[in-house]
Amino acid sequence: MFPPSLIAEPRIRCRVEVTSKKRLLESLAELLATARPDCPPASVFDLLNERERLGSTGLGEGIALPHARIEGIDNAVGAFVQLSEGVSFDAPDDQPVDLAFGLLVPQEATDAHLNLLAQLAERFSDPQLRSALRAANDASIVLDVLQRRD
Repeated sequence: MFPPSLIAEPRIRCRVEVTSKKRLLESLAELLATARPDCPPASVFDLLNERERLGSTGLGEGIALPHARIEGIDNAVGAFVQLSEGVSFDAPDDQPVDLAFGLLVPQEATDAHLNLLAQLAERFSDPQLRSALRAANDASIVLDVLQRRD
């Protein structure tokens, strides 16, 4: 289950049409930037992009977990984008990504950051969860799916 404070309906988008990994990261950055009003989306995009340069955050099975550390927040914050069509993301299985969970964590959150990433990756490895997320057609349904205890 996702911590209730991690994701909220305003940071979820369904059936988004983007044509590239860059545009997907920009969409996530816009949603994540709401966590810190004094931080423009372009700055969040730069952080996500910087992390991508170290290696793709594509997990396979159409899932990506772009993430970054940022100063000025106390708790991790997430955003979710469901794409209408998958985009190339350099995932290990070479499958296009159509579900992306973006994550910002406090600058100093090291072990907590890694644990949260591991929990998210494990959660997204569930084929039933992925299927339910792909079938969802609005943010409230996505939120229910993400917060469901299985």
